[in-house]
Amino acid sequence: MTPHHLPADRPYALIRREGADQVELFLGSVAEVASTADIPLEPGRPTIALLPHRLIAERGFEVVDDRAPLLCLVADERTSIPLIDLLAALPVDIGTVDDRGFDVGDDEYAHIVGRVLDEEIGRGEGSNFVIHRTRRAYAADPGHTALACLRRLLTTETGAYWTFVVFTGSAYFVGASPERHVSQQDGLVMMNPISGTYRHPATGPDKAGLLAFLADPKEVNELAMVLDEELKMMAVVADGGGQVVGPYLKEMAHLAHTEYLLAGRSTLDVRDILRETMFAPTVTGSPIENACRVIARHEGRGRAYYGGVVALLDHDGTGAPRLDSTILIRTAVLTTGGELGVSVGATLVRDSTPAGEVAETEAKAAGVLAALGLAARTRPAKPEAPLAADPDVLAVLAARNDRLSPFWLADRRDLAMARPFAGRSCLIVDAEDTFTGMLAHMLHSLGMRVELRAYDEVGELDHDLVVAGPGPGDPTDPALDRVAALRAVIRDRRARRAPLLAVCLGHQVLCDELGLTLHRREVPAQGVPMEIDLFGTVRRVGYYSTFTAIASPVDGVEFATDATGFVHALRGEGVAGVQFHPESVLTEDGPAILTDLIATLLPVTA
Repeated sequence: MTPHHLPADRPYALIRREGADQVELFLGSVAEVASTADIPLEPGRPTIALLPHRLIAERGFEVVDDRAPLLCLVADERTSIPLIDLLAALPVDIGTVDDRGFDVGDDEYAHIVGRVLDEEIGRGEGSNFVIHRTRRAYAADPGHTALACLRRLLTTETGAYWTFVVFTGSAYFVGASPERHVSQQDGLVMMNPISGTYRHPATGPDKAGLLAFLADPKEVNELAMVLDEELKMMAVVADGGGQVVGPYLKEMAHLAHTEYLLAGRSTLDVRDILRETMFAPTVTGSPIENACRVIARHEGRGRAYYGGVVALLDHDGTGAPRLDSTILIRTAVLTTGGELGVSVGATLVRDSTPAGEVAETEAKAAGVLAALGLAARTRPAKPEAPLAADPDVLAVLAARNDRLSPFWLADRRDLAMARPFAGRSCLIVDAEDTFTGMLAHMLHSLGMRVELRAYDEVGELDHDLVVAGPGPGDPTDPALDRVAALRAVIRDRRARRAPLLAVCLGHQVLCDELGLTLHRREVPAQGVPMEIDLFGTVRRVGYYSTFTAIASPVDGVEFATDATGFVHALRGEGVAGVQFHPESVLTEDGPAILTDLIATLLPVTA
């Protein structure tokens, strides 16, 4: 079967995975299913599933429901085509494609970016958010254009995880996505957080410019934030949480990204893994639940398939289910009626500028737009050797890990972990920030029996230790249910003089209960590592905070503060709190910090 023989009315997919010299061809039929649990998983019949953004409602998150369907191509035939043969068979001429510009213009997009920076990140709603826009066009012969676009992507784009076209019978999805979403084979789950965008100059990749990019604190912190966010997901789908490998440089034709790999063992159904990882923080934000609210609020329209997933579900040689998937970015969607869209988004962090994020969306779209003839097909000259292997680049990348948490970087089977609280019970109250999943793994490693509950399902508080957990939002806002729930938990534990640890938002509510003044930072500390004096010991910790408390005397309570009086942590009889995240990859020695704090609340097991 060659592209010359692809039926015009029968669904098919062509997928080239990273580095492969073969392209997989799938032929079958397409069905619309209601949920991820309904994705077909039949031995001998691979399924290619197209998951739209609206499916994130399955996790209970807010979304503008545009009714984009969950489509599954169930293959009756699967074969491989040598890449060289496929290229020879694919059309060269792109056909007639009329550009209609971005649906959200530069000025309007810059205005939205400014609002998100001021109203969301500036008010503690999260550390980063992704806002998208779509380049529109019309293709006179969409089937021909999709295959010609695929050919150009295969020959001009580099570093893509998947380069693909999927024809559903009513639309063509064609793209070169750099980012693995999630994969599972032989029980090993892997994710691939990618962030930071270096735009190659017209003259080609520039080592000096790249090194400056790699050293830019904004880019360093941006990758660390999405690393933390995907570790939260791995904490749910992997039995012991994820292990971090990297960072690496991912070089593409027009730009380069920085990336990590995450790995962990899992016994979950592959469809459950897909559901629990909807969708990548690199296309939503952090914390993800509130990021979905921000997206709905500021975009005001559905995303269709932007930021969703195209996934291959099949079985290995032993009959065990397996999963591979990539994120639907750098992807064009062409309907059989000729409507064409390329959606792209920028990651907004506290250091972002509206003009810079406008430029980032244009850079990210450049490869696909060039393949469609909507942008100049300039391909920067290649350096003599890949910069990803350059010793200076490798050294700068490796240095990023020097002050990150060994708990997440190392194989924890090799870590000599003490278990000072073996057998003690712990309840973590989740206030809509799944950092709590990472915290649960860390506390479990200290010997605790850990239970995790949502703030609106707290129930009995009869555990040895209760943790009032982190979450987004203004801790002084009486309308926030999660703040009210944390307040009730804190009051209950204090009234009974029962051990309580408070983290981030929980810490802020605790400080308010102690009578301290809460202050909104002029510059949010979101995704920022800080060196602090923590009760006489210098610690490097990860901050995700817009609000903080100002110290004032409280009987029986000791504070760790900075020079301005902002409270990093507190401890007293039966109570401790931290403004930072001990569980974050940015916190250098989270287990030791937790051990010291909890030891003031609970007896250490001999």
